[in-house]
Amino acid sequence: MTRDLPAAGKIAREALFYLLLLIIVLFTVLPFLWMISSSFKGAEAIRTIPIRWIPEHPTVEGYQRVFNMQGFSFARSSLNSLLLAVACTIVAVGSAAMAAFVFAKLPFKGSGKLFGLYLATMMIPGTVTMVPNYIILRTLGLLDTYTGLILPSLANAFGVFLMRQSMLSVNDAYMESAYLDGASLYRIFFRIMLPMVMPTLSTMVLLSFMGSWNSYLWPLIVLTSTNKQTLQVVLGNMNGMYKNNEHVLMAGAILTILPILVVYLISQRYVDQGISLGGLK
Repeated sequence: MTRDLPAAGKIAREALFYLLLLIIVLFTVLPFLWMISSSFKGAEAIRTIPIRWIPEHPTVEGYQRVFNMQGFSFARSSLNSLLLAVACTIVAVGSAAMAAFVFAKLPFKGSGKLFGLYLATMMIPGTVTMVPNYIILRTLGLLDTYTGLILPSLANAFGVFLMRQSMLSVNDAYMESAYLDGASLYRIFFRIMLPMVMPTLSTMVLLSFMGSWNSYLWPLIVLTSTNKQTLQVVLGNMNGMYKNNEHVLMAGAILTILPILVVYLISQRYVDQGISLGGLK
């Protein structure tokens, strides 16, 4: 009888733990469920008390008004965001992987101090560097261009750190064997190193894509042409256009987060493994 008491206590603790997790999940998911429900309601139905989670008369009016906005093209801004997110991801991940390869496997005099100095830039808030970056782009004539949005992606201290930690775990014997077989440095990087750090590389792709897709302030500052604006900027403008039509705003928000949610669900299994291998577990 006494032996069953510890087992019962363990079951009770586990039950309490899963109950707390369930409560946290509910608080996390409820706002998204409310967004989905509100996007299929009319303007008056949203303000109905008590709250009705399931619309009595579902309508897609909110989605129709999103695609028929005056002065903005939701489809065009979605394409702009997709192209910019892909381009920024390629630039950010490519530059971070190459820099990490040098710091991890091709050390040179002072590389440790240079890497530490580079990491120190992570302590500088991004808002502090926006004014200098803006002045540089204005001097170069790159304002209101996609190039001006993509160039800052070259500096990615967190990405370099993450990739370097993962590459340090790769045994140098692989590189030495490749050198003996006559492989060039570029071939070693692309054919040996990158495949061996694929989980971390996939994590970097996901994080970079999500960051670029959700970026709002920098595109708002750099881009001035309406046909070049990104989805997040257009969604911000909708707050002023449809401030009394919450169902339209909810429909726009659902359409905005849907692509990034799909990308995350597809690649989510790499995130934990990639961050763990990067030394941040």
